[in-house]
Amino acid sequence: MPCTCPPSRKRGATIWLTGLPSSGKSTIARALAVALRAENHQVEILDGDEIRRFLSAGLGFSRADRHTNVQRVGLVAEVLARNGVKSIVPVIAPYADSRQAVRDRHERSGTPFLEVHVAAPVEVCAVRDVKGLFARQAAGEISGLTGVDDPYEVPEAPELRIESHHRTVEQSVEAVRELLVERRLV
Repeated sequence: MPCTCPPSRKRGATIWLTGLPSSGKSTIARALAVALRAENHQVEILDGDEIRRFLSAGLGFSRADRHTNVQRVGLVAEVLARNGVKSIVPVIAPYADSRQAVRDRHERSGTPFLEVHVAAPVEVCAVRDVKGLFARQAAGEISGLTGVDDPYEVPEAPELRIESHHRTVEQSVEAVRELLVERRLV
């Protein structure tokens, strides 16, 4: 039986949350998913760590491998979004050209793509250090940490920039939701 819900409920989109490690991407993604599901939207979170563990197992952290990883998650997000799912993608995606390639894929299929830069200074991220990456990098256990000894190319023109160190999670979710309303996606 066809869905009789309003068109915005059936229309998918990719909400791409990019930012430094520990900037708040996953926290905002989870809270946004709860809010959208409460409104009866189909939602999937494509978590960067899970993608790396399952879909991109075996890839390292070279620029080429990071690009491949971003393209893989971008493909999955676009396919889901093209089929009516709100795909929420909290991934670092450090390189502008990789993010642009994902945006281009979405544009070719006519699928909405919203880039949200979850911005927090590296000093704030290092204090949050959700996964202990900054501490491990400081101890010399790892290298190539995005924003410290590997580059992060800040989005020049995202649809939304959230300064997560100045907003609560609830305020951040509301800002994304307002963007979705503005774009007639909810």
